Amino acid sequence: MTKKQTTTLSILILIIIGLCVMVSGRLWFRLDLTKGKSYTISAVSRNLHNEIPDQIRITYYLSDKLKSIHPLPGEIEDLLREYAGFSRGKIQLSVRDPAKAKLTSQVEQLGIMPQQIQTVEQDQASVMTVYTGIVIEYLEQLDVLPVVFSLETLEYDLTSRIRSLVRGSPRLLGVIVGDNPRRWNENYRQLQGAYMQAGYQFRLIADDQDIPDTIPALLVLGGVESLNEAALYRIDRYIQNGGKVLFTVKGIAVDTESGLEARLLADGGLLDMLSVYGVTVLPEIVMDKSSLTMQYQTRSPNGATLVRITRNPQWIRVLAESGNTGHPVSARFAGLDMYWASPLALSAPDGVETDYLFTSTAEAWSMNEPFYTNPEVPYLFERDAVDTRGMKILGASLTGTFPSWFAGKPKPEPEDGSPLADMPSQAKAARIIVIGDTEFATSFISVSNGQRNLDFMVQVADWLCNDDDIIGIRSRASGSGRLDKIIEPAKKASAMRFAQIVNVYIVPLLVILAGIFLALRRRAEANAKTREQAGSRETSAAAKEHSDGI
Repeated sequence: MTKKQTTTLSILILIIIGLCVMVSGRLWFRLDLTKGKSYTISAVSRNLHNEIPDQIRITYYLSDKLKSIHPLPGEIEDLLREYAGFSRGKIQLSVRDPAKAKLTSQVEQLGIMPQQIQTVEQDQASVMTVYTGIVIEYLEQLDVLPVVFSLETLEYDLTSRIRSLVRGSPRLLGVIVGDNPRRWNENYRQLQGAYMQAGYQFRLIADDQDIPDTIPALLVLGGVESLNEAALYRIDRYIQNGGKVLFTVKGIAVDTESGLEARLLADGGLLDMLSVYGVTVLPEIVMDKSSLTMQYQTRSPNGATLVRITRNPQWIRVLAESGNTGHPVSARFAGLDMYWASPLALSAPDGVETDYLFTSTAEAWSMNEPFYTNPEVPYLFERDAVDTRGMKILGASLTGTFPSWFAGKPKPEPEDGSPLADMPSQAKAARIIVIGDTEFATSFISVSNGQRNLDFMVQVADWLCNDDDIIGIRSRASGSGRLDKIIEPAKKASAMRFAQIVNVYIVPLLVILAGIFLALRRRAEANAKTREQAGSRETSAAAKEHSDGI
């Protein structure tokens, strides 16, 4: 090859390398072997560029000190770069250290607050102040993820917030706390936190206020006894206008403050209205062998205070396999914790489709009035078991054009005398979800660490707000399963025997067999080497004899 040809070939190679570098920003792939595909964004996020008319800027404010001591910030950055890589230039990403860029005050004004972590270097403990948050900017709008230190819901957070910014409409939920509006800030703080983390805002609606048709979805939490006809009329009108509503209701009330006394609720019309829509809340308490552990105080005969821990079948542990995999809300159902729940019966009117979301196990049963809730008398829990045993529907969805509960009825008159708006001339398609429990969404979940209840409530809001396609990407990491998942005694005993056989017999036997195999292989190798050395000595001796003979 001549010198000219060599020079030409070198130039062509450099040009090819340069073109490959330029194209690599658009044409590339990653191999993700993790179970939950934690490092691969979904098709929804990959195609998000089709919904973005103008450029979006994502800034990841990350302290270099944090990145140097923990691998997770690097993984988060990789996911963000994958986001930008699939966006076809619609998403621009930058990673900045607020301290180095001298932007700490501006970053904190945006809502990204410093976090303090403890580190140990050379046997010396110290506290380090770091930043790890994301700012999303679109035109004049801005959204902030104050603290980002997990991949679990990061893709969901990004996609939902970008959609909200592009559409120019906040992720808004109307909330009616039927039993007592003050309970929203007292008993629903954890639910508020879960919704806020998912990018939702709230509008608390009193039962004497109109419900704006512009609210994407409405939460009606309780209210069987307290919501009057005027309030029910407003809810019915919202549904007739195509509204989406979640109802958390049941047919019985349990005094959780003292005594756990249970009674039937005096329906003010809400349960009757739901029956017209296609779901009947039965006045019963569901019990199940798949139950939660309850801790309570009692007194011994001598007056001493005792703390007891027992299984309470009235606290149901809804299993993941009890979810309806064919429904978007429960397709990746992780289970729920429910307390004194009521079963649901479905009977769809014309134009409405009903479907269950999750059920009890087939070993469940119900208790009718009179109700017994005292854990000290568990034998009374089985009173109606023979007649009521079987799978119970605990959550249901309804879609379609719903009949109005006020059809043919006079318009109610509010107590303040203000006129109510007329019903629409023609009903629109709407969505409804009914859960046969109220405590499962309150701070009561702390007694069983029911974080998955909050995740489910966010999935419900996503479906009600028509974001079906991002429900499946909310949780990128599978949670740890419960150690007491198997509830049938025979299956539990079988699993324990299998685990015992594997750990006590099979594993040691495999170790012994592996040791014998290695020992025999080494002996065979040693014998072969000895034979080889002996053959080599015989050959050398024969060669020497031949040389001496010559």
